[in-house]
Amino acid sequence: MAKYEKNPDVIATLSPEQFYVTQESGTERPGTGEYLHNKEPGIYVDIVSGEPLFASADKYESGCGWPSFTKPIEPAHINELRDLSHGMIRTEVRSTHGDSHLGHVFPDGPKDRGGLRYCINSASLRFIHRDDMEAEGYGAYLDQVEDVA
Repeated sequence: MAKYEKNPDVIATLSPEQFYVTQESGTERPGTGEYLHNKEPGIYVDIVSGEPLFASADKYESGCGWPSFTKPIEPAHINELRDLSHGMIRTEVRSTHGDSHLGHVFPDGPKDRGGLRYCINSASLRFIHRDDMEAEGYGAYLDQVEDVA
């Protein structure tokens, strides 16, 4: 079983935007994220801890300007917290072990896929292509990644 934790050595290597998003609960500008239009098969992990968060099979185009997912790959790796900032009531999404700010979850996702929209900052993620998952220790999640048609 892999051990995931907030790694100070990794935090020291984050770009200013990655640090702002993950450590200061910031938000990247809409439409600018590295993974917004990524359609490759694989998984998305916390950039700080490496814990698996979302699978490409659950990613969809929501039009909100950030990568959107219908569900987490491993619900135990997601913490949902009430967020009252910016004059709104929202549900913040943080990684369990890395305590990285990831984004927010909203109840306006595809109804036929559970109705949730996990709106996630690319800056808080690292993408691992399906072809590299086994070598990087994520082989157990290959069944959650779609096959190439």
